[in-house]
Amino acid sequence: MKRYIIFLILVILTARTNAQINIADDSKRDNQSELSLLISYMQGSFSSEEQSKADTSYFDIRLHMKPMWTIRSDAHWIYVEQAVASKQDKPYRQRVYRVTQLSDGTFESAVFTFPEPLKYTGDWKKDNPLEGLNPSDLTQRKGCSVFLVKSEDGSFTGSTKGKGCESDLRNAKYASSEVIINKDGMKSWDRGFNENDEQVWGATKGGYVFKKTNEN
Repeated sequence: MKRYIIFLILVILTARTNAQINIADDSKRDNQSELSLLISYMQGSFSSEEQSKADTSYFDIRLHMKPMWTIRSDAHWIYVEQAVASKQDKPYRQRVYRVTQLSDGTFESAVFTFPEPLKYTGDWKKDNPLEGLNPSDLTQRKGCSVFLVKSEDGSFTGSTKGKGCESDLRNAKYASSEVIINKDGMKSWDRGFNENDEQVWGATKGGYVFKKTNEN
């Protein structure tokens, strides 16, 4: 009888352990699928043309986001190029985003700059953008990471944290970014503030609405 009880306890403990392992595996798969979903939403070409026609205080901006270094397993890397529609050969913003999922389930999109960005203008059209560069060539914009969570409606929403993203554009002291991303596009609101927390650059009415196009 004693042996039977011990055997029964071992069976229960084994079943419980297996159940915990299965739950952990399911959670890991869910996390990976959510990260993949976020990346699928982020990549592509986007346009604010529709918004600019409805409200002339907004410019017609083109945004291109192309996965890069796809063989790396440390993170998802994305090349980002942004320009006024009439001057796409002279982008005003070129960045690299490193997208990872943190231990608490949130997603971090870290922001990096790189040397001689204009040399890579139009690289979003290539299969391997920024070829020849590697992570050691990048400079992280510390404090400028956007932290995202998945919302109930399936979109990903997030922002920078606090005042840690330094900016000197138009006498700004720091910058902030607020983002909503879904399968149809994204809403992005970038603003700069001075030391008195007064806005000195960026849209004042709300974020830019970018609709996904089929260019990329």
